[in-house]
Amino acid sequence: MIALGAGRPDRVVAVGAHCDDIAIGAGGTLLTLCLARPGVRVDALVLSGGGGEREQEELAALAAFCPGADLRPTVLKLPDGRMPAHWEEAKAAVEELRGRTEPDLVLAPRTDDAHQDHRGLAKLMTTAFRDHLVLRYEIVKWDGDLGRPSAYQPLTPEIAERKVRLLQEHYPSQRHRPWYDREAFLGLARIRGIECHARYAEAFDVAKLTLNLGG
Repeated sequence: MIALGAGRPDRVVAVGAHCDDIAIGAGGTLLTLCLARPGVRVDALVLSGGGGEREQEELAALAAFCPGADLRPTVLKLPDGRMPAHWEEAKAAVEELRGRTEPDLVLAPRTDDAHQDHRGLAKLMTTAFRDHLVLRYEIVKWDGDLGRPSAYQPLTPEIAERKVRLLQEHYPSQRHRPWYDREAFLGLARIRGIECHARYAEAFDVAKLTLNLGG
């Protein structure tokens, strides 16, 4: 496994189309990063779920997944499953986010995700954050759209277990879903761990990466 460090990120952007997307796709990575770098700034944007139970779940979850961070969350009220029809509002939110931070790392959905909301947000991120390291996370679901990732963040067993526990604790509204369980989350983390010679891992797509091998 080839390892390249991404420096020491001081500013992170994490975006999701729905409450729980960020935690499912990159919760272990956020835990790893925030525990290693107390005070790191995390700007989080979620496009839907605002104004109700889902927003309260998300705010509490993000705080738990970003311990010790300078967390700046925003949860909007765009309708779930209708992002293509609300393109202008979503684009304005992403551009506003871009205007207030210069991140070292961006966590976003995959551009080939089967869910139209995830896919739409991912496309917006590629135009707003052109010169940044963007890691595109995956979300397990019934569509069977998991691909072949190109980047991995190994997770310690403690972090992997903590991620699964926090997902169960902070999103009670999602527990009825047949795929939302410990086996699914930990099983995928184990498979991704095998792929990068670790016990557990989260996996990402990377569209573009500029190397500085002589620096």
